[in-house]
Amino acid sequence: MPGMMDTILNLGLNDENVLTLARKTDDARFAYDCYRRLLQMFGEVVYDIPMASFDTYFEQYKAQHGYQNDADIPAEGLQEICDYYKDVYLDEANKPFPQEPTQQLTEAIEAVFKSWDNHRARVYRNLNDIPHDIGTAVNIQEMVFGNSGARSGTGVAFTRNPVTGEAKLFGEYLLNAQGEDVVAGIRTPLDINVLKEQMPEVHQQFVEVSQKIRNALQRYARY
Repeated sequence: MPGMMDTILNLGLNDENVLTLARKTDDARFAYDCYRRLLQMFGEVVYDIPMASFDTYFEQYKAQHGYQNDADIPAEGLQEICDYYKDVYLDEANKPFPQEPTQQLTEAIEAVFKSWDNHRARVYRNLNDIPHDIGTAVNIQEMVFGNSGARSGTGVAFTRNPVTGEAKLFGEYLLNAQGEDVVAGIRTPLDINVLKEQMPEVHQQFVEVSQKIRNALQRYARY
């Protein structure tokens, strides 16, 4: 059920290891961008803190400092935002953001399991005749950071056009972003064909992998 259940990115970051991430990548802005994303997603998904409690301050901060885009906020600004977000936990959840990565992981797993019964997941199952009692698994995987610079990105792609069935790469993407930026409409994604102009070698590799997947799974396709 793609997009119907909850996801938490950048899990495991805390006040201490965010400094290590900044040092190892030589990019403090990237490190604190990941941390503020975790604070926001974890708060909403695990502790039911309204997203507006984070978003309102974030947008006000950008406006007050004259930043047009999220990517314009420097490391120092993101660090201030992280500090504010941690105060939101105390105000809204009456508990601090957990600094222990194992606790973060345990609580995140429990929250994703619970999201099996959220409203959008139940509606999706009803629309697609999926039983409500089969349950779900929780996938845990290593982060691939799409927000680590102009040569990284995120997006959604299909090996075929999901509407017409045409055997052609179909999708959209954003550079220097993470997945929620695409699905939340924070920025307008680019058509996958634009990647041919921005990174021709990456686009060609994408096309070749897409073709291999279509060839391997051709017998399962029904169009």
